[in-house]
Amino acid sequence: MTQNQHLTAPDGTRIAYRDHRAPGPAVLLLHGLAGHQGEWDDLTARLLAGGHRVVTYDARGHGASTRRPRSVTREVCVADAAALIEHLSLSAVTLVGQSLGGHTAMLRAVARPDLVSALVLIEAGPGRPPAELPAQIGAWLDSWPKPFKSFQEASDFLGHEAWARGLEERADGWWPRADRDVMVGMITDLTRRDYWAEWSSTTAPALVIRGADGWMPEEEFQTMATTRDHTELHTIPSAAHDVHLDQPERLYAVVEAFMAATARSTPEADITCHLRTNEP
Repeated sequence: MTQNQHLTAPDGTRIAYRDHRAPGPAVLLLHGLAGHQGEWDDLTARLLAGGHRVVTYDARGHGASTRRPRSVTREVCVADAAALIEHLSLSAVTLVGQSLGGHTAMLRAVARPDLVSALVLIEAGPGRPPAELPAQIGAWLDSWPKPFKSFQEASDFLGHEAWARGLEERADGWWPRADRDVMVGMITDLTRRDYWAEWSSTTAPALVIRGADGWMPEEEFQTMATTRDHTELHTIPSAAHDVHLDQPERLYAVVEAFMAATARSTPEADITCHLRTNEP
C-alpha cells in the first residue's frame, strides 16, 4: 500500500497525500466533507489498472492532515490543491471530486485551466447550498455515538465501511479524525454565495455525475449543461450522495469512458479552438 507523504502549506497546515505512480495521465481525486482519501481506494485501484497515475489527499482538517488548520475558506482549500499539483509537477491532470471536493476541483480548474485536461464533478455543482446546511451538518456530526465501540458499529452507523476506515482507533473505541467545528466552518464558507460565474468560465471538458437518489438538485444538474460548452451529464442508478461508494464499478466505467473520449477529441490543434470558443 502506498504510504502517506506530507506537503506543508504556507500557513503551516500539513497535507497528507499519496502518489500512486504509473506511466499514464495523472488523475487527482478530491474527497468530500468529513471524508478522507481512503474513500477512493476502489477507484484508485481501477484507474491504476488502466495505467493512470493517481494522486489522493486528505483535505485540510481531514484524515491525516492538520486537524484544526488556521483557515478553511474556499480559497485556501483550492490553494492546497494547487500546491499539490505544483509539488508533484502534474500537468494535463484530470480532476475528480465528490461533493465539497468537487467544488474545490471546479475552482482549481478556473484558476489554472492550462493544467487541467478534464473535470469530473460527482454530486457537486456551483449552486448556493441552503442556509440551514451548516446547522444540519453540525447536528449530523453531533449524532455520532462517540466513540464507536467497534469498527463494525461505526460502519453500520455511517453506512459504508470506507467511512469507518477514516476513524482513529484509540484504547476506548473509534473516534472521528475531523473536528466538528472545523467541518461546520468549512461548509459555512461554501454557503455564502453561488459560483455560477466560476463554473461558466471553466474551459476543460466536464463530466457531471449525480446519484439517482443523491442530494444534487435536478435543476442545478441540468443547468450546468446549458451554461457552458463541453459538458456531459450522467445519472448513476442505485446511488445516493456517495456515488463512489454506492456504485464504484459503474462510476469507473463512466469516468474511464469520458477520459478516453476526451483524450481522443483534444489534440493540440483542437485545444486552441476550444479555449477560444469559451472566452467571455
